[in-house]
Order: sequence, then C-alpha cells, then structure tokens
Amino acid sequence: MDKLLDQLTRCIEFGKINKNSPFPPDMRGLDGADELTKKALEEGLQPEQILSEALIVGMQRVGAKFTENKIFVPQMLMSAKAMTAAMVHMKPFFESGSAKRKGTFIIGTVEGDLHDIGKNLVSMMIEGNGYEVIDLGVDVKPERFLEEIEKYPKCVVGLSALLTTTMINMKETVTLIKEKYPQQKVCIGGAPVSDRFCKEINADFYSPNPQDAVTYLDSLAS
Repeated sequence: MDKLLDQLTRCIEFGKINKNSPFPPDMRGLDGADELTKKALEEGLQPEQILSEALIVGMQRVGAKFTENKIFVPQMLMSAKAMTAAMVHMKPFFESGSAKRKGTFIIGTVEGDLHDIGKNLVSMMIEGNGYEVIDLGVDVKPERFLEEIEKYPKCVVGLSALLTTTMINMKETVTLIKEKYPQQKVCIGGAPVSDRFCKEINADFYSPNPQDAVTYLDSLAS
C-alpha cells in the first residue's frame, strides 16, 4: 500500500496524468494519477488516506519547488492536470459526505479582469491540499461573492487581480464583503497587489504565491 501511495505522490509531483501521457519522459508507459487513484480506492484505501498521504504530499512538493523557483508555471499546470485526474475518482466520496474536507475556499478574479492562470494555480494547490474549492471564474461581481458566502458561512474568500486598473474593484469587493460579513476572512493575490495594498483595503491576507495561500488556510483550520 505504501508503494502505491508513493507512486501516486510522484505522479502528482511530476505531472503524470495517466498511462497514455508522454510527460514526464522517464515515466512513459507507467500508470498515472488517474489509474493509481482508482486502484488505491479499489484496494480499500480510504479517501482521506489517499488525500493526506499521497495527493497532499505531492502538491506540497510542487508548491515548495514553485516557491523556490525550481519549477515554473508549465510544470505546475501539468501537476494540476494530474491532480484533476485523481480528484475525478475522489470527489464522489467528498460529495456524499463519506470523506471530509478541511474547509471551503471561494475564489474568483475580480470584476473587469479576465485573467485566470494565477487563480487557477491557487485553486489547484488549495484543492490538492484538502479543501473544497468554489471557483467563480473571472470578471466576478462583488454581489456574486456575497451570494456564495451566504451559502458557505465558514468559507474563506480569495480575490485575484492581474491588472492595476482592476485593483479598485478588488477594494470595492473587500469593502462590500466586510460591510455585510465583518468577520469574513478575505485573502488577495495577483501581480499588482502587495501586502501594503492588502492592509489598505482591509483584507486579511496577501499571498504572493499559491503555497502561502495554503499555509494561511491551514493556520485557520488548525
């Protein structure tokens, strides 16, 4: 069983999606995250064990490498695809309630901004670390965030922006959220924003990279 989990961890870390995937070259022809997750469940491993001892471990390695500039966006995206392949088999257990998540994270790119690569990387890292992610997409109006917060009162909200021109929309979104839900935790990220801007708009946390966002959520969940 440990060998199977180690193999699955490596698939996530290096972006091996399935047996037919040619990437990475040294794993060509081997089972990928798709087949190994299915096999692990069939052999009786619990979803929580697969998540905590394989998928999360793999994503933590990916996050650490990305933070240290040892890998870059293309490699992160391959790991994201491998994680997605694994989660296809895992999600039915979470949706049925037979397996538990750490918490709920609602994320979206703010109104007026159509960029999603950074948002998608954060979503992938957070889901891979055991959270339910509600991805609202791009160009998200403040009212949409409010609607989702009402559905998931214990959630954490993540706002993304890539354009300096949409930073004002990020500020307005935080203001509206805090007016209606003063205790709501809101974290922000994106190329033009900073920790200083985070404090200026009364957000709770600024994440310069996906791994820091995971660390922040874990600190709240502990």
